[in-house]
Amino acid sequence: MSAPLPPARGAFFRVGRASSWLRQRARGALKPALLLGAGLLLGAGLFRPATDHPEATARAYLRYKEVLTYVDRDYVDSVDAEGLTDYALAQLLGRLDPHSVYIPARDRAQTDAFLQSTFEGVGVEFNVFRDTATVVGTLPGSPAATAGLLPGDQLLRLDDTPLAGAGAGLDARRLGQLLRGSHGSSLRLLVARPHQPEPLRLQLTRTALPNPSVEPAALLDGTGGQVGYVRVNRFATSTYDEFKTQLAAARRLGATRLVLDLRGNPGGYLDRATRLADEFIAGSRKLVYTQGRDEQYASQTYAHTPGDWEQNPLVVLVDENSASAAEVLAGALQDHDRALLVGRRTFGKGLVQQPIMLQDGGELRLTVARYYTPVGRCIQKAYGPDKAAYNRELSERGAHGELNSADSVRPGQGPRFRTDHGRVVYGGGGILPDVFVARDTLLRTACQAQLERKGVLQAYALLLYRRHRAALAALRPAQYAAGFTFPDPELTGLARLATLAGLHPDPAALRRAAPALRACLRADIARFAYGPDAASALLRADDPELRAALRVAQDSAAQLALLGQ
Repeated sequence: MSAPLPPARGAFFRVGRASSWLRQRARGALKPALLLGAGLLLGAGLFRPATDHPEATARAYLRYKEVLTYVDRDYVDSVDAEGLTDYALAQLLGRLDPHSVYIPARDRAQTDAFLQSTFEGVGVEFNVFRDTATVVGTLPGSPAATAGLLPGDQLLRLDDTPLAGAGAGLDARRLGQLLRGSHGSSLRLLVARPHQPEPLRLQLTRTALPNPSVEPAALLDGTGGQVGYVRVNRFATSTYDEFKTQLAAARRLGATRLVLDLRGNPGGYLDRATRLADEFIAGSRKLVYTQGRDEQYASQTYAHTPGDWEQNPLVVLVDENSASAAEVLAGALQDHDRALLVGRRTFGKGLVQQPIMLQDGGELRLTVARYYTPVGRCIQKAYGPDKAAYNRELSERGAHGELNSADSVRPGQGPRFRTDHGRVVYGGGGILPDVFVARDTLLRTACQAQLERKGVLQAYALLLYRRHRAALAALRPAQYAAGFTFPDPELTGLARLATLAGLHPDPAALRRAAPALRACLRADIARFAYGPDAASALLRADDPELRAALRVAQDSAAQLALLGQ
């Protein structure tokens, strides 16, 4: 597994957690190979020093030690022996598979945070634009919220570290690290607030804050039965409990059908994914199995507990960024004809990593097995000649037209299998959906991605929010969603702001991206004015893939055919 870091979307960064609603907006912005979550095999045996070829291993170790000693002692320039070793390890593991990795001790806390249900921090969200960090929100109940930080506040100094100005060398990831820290530790912030002559001096105490992996349940509009919606962003320590809570919430809203959204889900703990599968699959049917060279890594997992959604209709949304444990869940549901999958072929990451603690505090995450779906499909796609080729595979799907046309998907290249009810499915590289939905290229353009990376889009949303704050305060979220729009001149202002950031967007590209840019600005402003739920509702309303899933969920004939009736 390439252990993921909680990513900064553009220059936006939520300290200790990725912004789930923004992930909806910016889906596909980062290469999935950089984000893939753990296919972590927990509870496996400890590292055993014995090998199949002990003499060869000993000779190789002595040869490396000898070379490193000579380099460190005699090379013409001083060298960083630890850095050279890290590089050598990366090259060594790169010859094995794309997901076996070494994580230095200094990086472990950050990589582990991806799969944790809490983090230690103050709960401030910020956007970096032109060497200035501006608050865009705070987590409810967090120290930042209690201290009264507001959207538009600018962070000038953290303790003795300057945060504003070209000399500060501000970086979103570095600022996030400064804001996080040990439980109970304090930090001092110097904050500039618009229209206040003197900066605010605040002292905040870091505390444990929730890092949810499941978004709040919602009810989708439509007829033909009430359709609930739950999005799972990754499989972290608390995902199963979070999901149970949101599934119960969907029932209370009146949901009798469900859309489970796994788009962009890079994976996580395998047992959390299989526990979710058990909520949908009745009896004692197989959910997944693994096979490795060593028998200790061979396992079979079965459904064993009565689930809360074993009979009701289910649709699962997947895309090319759904990976690892997310593919295990989707594959089990498809193999047992328990759900209709909607979207595009999943990433194809079916390798299991065992975390092995090393003496220096680093961690080796070593591929020890492969995942297989209940009917025997191997999820893992081909490695390619090298890791670079492997990482290019998604862009090559786009070049081949696979992301835009069902006719360009070539399922027959892999071995054929049959589901419980006899439907043909294919192995050898990801999970093919039952209903293909083309990627809408207008919803994610290079122009938009560039504006987000530089923090321009969210900075402009803050300007619009401040400009229209009085009018927004007089509206309810539903009124804002129904009638608040931006005239074309507002996008001219966005272009001027981009110029200040050193960007010069092509006017034609800006016009093509206008619908997506306007939707992003509307969602950002809704978040500033009314909170993340209002922003998520707007994003759902503008989501063509979700609309396709809703139509499938409402199609009773399709559901009956799935059940073999």
